[in-house]
Amino acid sequence: MIHRAIPLLHVSSAAAAVEFYCHGLGFQLEFEHRPAGVTTDPCYMGISRDGVWLHLSSFRGDSVTGAVVNLIVDNVDKFYDEYTTRQVPIDTPPVDQTWGSREMYVKDADRNCLRFIA
Repeated sequence: MIHRAIPLLHVSSAAAAVEFYCHGLGFQLEFEHRPAGVTTDPCYMGISRDGVWLHLSSFRGDSVTGAVVNLIVDNVDKFYDEYTTRQVPIDTPPVDQTWGSREMYVKDADRNCLRFIA
């Protein structure tokens, strides 16, 4: 039985990722791991928001940049309003797709894409 999946995104800078995901997108830093004596990168982190987890890693070989995570949400426009207020750059503003969903895309500095879908 599979209980859940946690996407792993590669980031080039742990500090930039915390700034973007936590301060910008409203995730909470749950844990971080670095090799002994290291205070910057590489770093492996877990973040969460509303019970949904993502893992971020700047360790070489962990995932690839430019990945995509689909986040199923109740209201895309609520997130759009929140993120524009926080001045988070929006790659694709809310749009009604021909396949019936409403979607918004946000990309981090490493071009990982978070797709907010209702």
